[in-house]
Amino acid sequence: MNFDKINFLFKLSFRRLWNALKVLSGYYISVMLKKPIHWGFPISISIEPTTSCNLRCPECPSGKREFTRPTGMLQKKFFKDTIDELYKDTLYLIFYFQGEPYLNPDFLEMVNYASSKKIYTATSTNAHFLDDANARKTVESGLDRLIISIDGTTQNIYEQYRIGGNLKKVIEGTENIIKWKKQLKSKTPHVIFQFLVVEPNQHQIKEVEELAKKIGVDEVLFKTAQIYDYVNGSKLIPTIQKYSRYQQQSDGTFAIKNKMLDQCWKMWHSTVITWDGLVVPCCFDKDATHQMGDLKNTGFKQLWKGPKYNNFRAAVLTSRSQIDICKNCTEGTKVWA
Repeated sequence: MNFDKINFLFKLSFRRLWNALKVLSGYYISVMLKKPIHWGFPISISIEPTTSCNLRCPECPSGKREFTRPTGMLQKKFFKDTIDELYKDTLYLIFYFQGEPYLNPDFLEMVNYASSKKIYTATSTNAHFLDDANARKTVESGLDRLIISIDGTTQNIYEQYRIGGNLKKVIEGTENIIKWKKQLKSKTPHVIFQFLVVEPNQHQIKEVEELAKKIGVDEVLFKTAQIYDYVNGSKLIPTIQKYSRYQQQSDGTFAIKNKMLDQCWKMWHSTVITWDGLVVPCCFDKDATHQMGDLKNTGFKQLWKGPKYNNFRAAVLTSRSQIDICKNCTEGTKVWA
């Protein structure tokens, strides 16, 4: 067992473990009965530091500047109030939904606050703001997991998806983190290279593993790309089926490979909170069209157990294929671990 897993387990308290067992049992009973039953509170929470981003990735609403909701920055007081309400039950906190987290000037201060509550903290970044000073602050903040998006090992391939990005900055930022981990004798954050596999970069899969090993990155994750307009194909869909969410049909069109089941573990164990306090069911609701409520007006626990959330869970259990944000999802049936 590596240190990252041990570190995660050390975040468990009796209350968090009991909450997780209540959530898990409620989920399985709900699936069997086709009726939403929920006895706990979220194990995992995603909080959005900002919707702003410096890049223009083609399959990202933030990158394409196509949001219907406002752009802004998560405020420290609101964040702390939210964490104070939830930290006793919450085990895992993801500082990401849309946007680039490091654009929020208070981002690392908020990480430090969550870390002080012994929550496992993670974020995802394009690594363009990991200069020497920010890299040191990141290590000192107590961040447990740092996911760095690196979708190519050469600039000409990298920039085909990370439009406006500079691969050299990504590599230098990663090296800064590794350097400060060594100098501060810190085992965190657990550094991950995340490689979004698309057709232009699929030939560099082995190369990114070699690059990660050379730099000292802890892990490499390969992620399948979500394509919004996939039915008639896309130049981004990889030809290596292992790394594609989609499969070509006999008529030449494309469809999602996985079967759509009337269940979703995410509706029981996790939630997403936007920078301005809206609660939405999952990370596929980019525009916050399915709002469970607003934390500026109502406490989270009231919303979590409220009629809107339960009605949405009921719809997932009976007719998930009819929910717009579920139609391009391949992850919801996997039990979180």
